[in-house]
Amino acid sequence: MNKAVKIILWVIGTIAVLALLFFFVIGPILKKNTKKHSPEQNITYTQNDLQIDLFYCSPSKKDRVIFGELVPYGEVWRTGANEASTFTTNKDLLIDGKTLPAGKYSLWTIPDKENWKVIFNDKMYGWGVRFQDSKAMREAEFDTLVADAAVSESLTLHENFQISVVEAENNTMVLIFAWDRTVAALPMQLN
Repeated sequence: MNKAVKIILWVIGTIAVLALLFFFVIGPILKKNTKKHSPEQNITYTQNDLQIDLFYCSPSKKDRVIFGELVPYGEVWRTGANEASTFTTNKDLLIDGKTLPAGKYSLWTIPDKENWKVIFNDKMYGWGVRFQDSKAMREAEFDTLVADAAVSESLTLHENFQISVVEAENNTMVLIFAWDRTVAALPMQLN
């Protein structure tokens, strides 16, 4: 074997070892450390035979200005930290006058001062943002439903980002996003 072939094989072998090291050792350590600061949340809401499951990672405020700075206004947000948040419903829902079919969706938002766009996207994404530019991975062509959520100021400070579903009157539920002193509320009902 000539010297050039040996060098090429050594380079390929080194790259393969480094890739395996990252995939099996460094990657899991990095993921575990990010989860310490933004722990996973799995929320289930049930009402009769309706079940809604939410998955998101919950970052902390940590004395930061959240909306308008950390989370810019007018830009798509992964709605939490780490992986893209997900919303699963076993029944069709009526949201903002439109039908959201039963299924699993990645959940995205576009926050603004007055209202938020809440986006149910039928593509699942391994992570919430692209690594090269930190922009949301959401692809608009996979949006199933986009709805407006009203924004209000909370009387209490929410240190950690929260998503929840609460029951309201007349068989209505409200999907609530709360962080810092901002609360966005999106009414939903069985279709």
